[in-house]
Amino acid sequence: MVLSITGLSSNLALNLIDATKDRQLETMQKEPVHARAESVFRERIGAITTPEELVQDFEVYSFVMRAFDLEDQIFGKGMMRKILESDPDDDTSLVNRLTDSRFTELHEAMGFTTGAGPQVPDFTDEAWVQDIVDRYYQTAFINANDAENETVGTVLHFRDTVAEISTWYDVLKDTDLTQFFQVALGLPSEMSGLDVDKQFEILAEKFDIAKLSDPAELKKLESRYVAISDALNQTASVNNAALSILQNAATSGQFVPVTIDISAISYSSASLYR
Repeated sequence: MVLSITGLSSNLALNLIDATKDRQLETMQKEPVHARAESVFRERIGAITTPEELVQDFEVYSFVMRAFDLEDQIFGKGMMRKILESDPDDDTSLVNRLTDSRFTELHEAMGFTTGAGPQVPDFTDEAWVQDIVDRYYQTAFINANDAENETVGTVLHFRDTVAEISTWYDVLKDTDLTQFFQVALGLPSEMSGLDVDKQFEILAEKFDIAKLSDPAELKKLESRYVAISDALNQTASVNNAALSILQNAATSGQFVPVTIDISAISYSSASLYR
């Protein structure tokens, strides 16, 4: 189990995570459910040669799926087999028709099919095995924190993937990254309904993606995202609390009209960004 961050501000939670992450991961690796899953994966992955064999070994298959944050797709074994068998050079193949970057990452990492056709990957390569194991724990760590604080979870995901971003299309194919940049840059979520090329244009005008190689710029983006998200979440909590009070009062017959100055407690991402 990771340390609980419930009740902490996002900034405080992130500071706690930065100070204790290595120790938390070590603890997670020793937990029976994770230790057994890793052991089974290491013991049996080397004998698997095809997508069909992978999906038939439910424990190994589940470990791989969780490593790529695809736990919600585990029972779609038929679709996953087709994805892993897809020709990456064919624009009409299933893996290329899916917009979720997780499927592409899984396909590339497993290497069952390339432009040259079906392959028999070397799953005995210790470096490859360790990479999948590391992915598994990193994903489990991010998801555990996200379950307690979505703002923190999104920041951790941003940190984990920012090095792989070379174009705004890399951002737009990832729902969490898209949301991160929309908030951090003061852009409306409604822009997701626009054509992807138009979204690319808007993001490119708002921020120079080359700056993502600068740690100072990454920190600024992260700080803006946290400040805006926490402010908006606080406003929602205040409004929900006020509504609950009014509803309870009305139910008890003790309703007293109250005037609330919403402007005093409401924030917009655009105003915080300026």
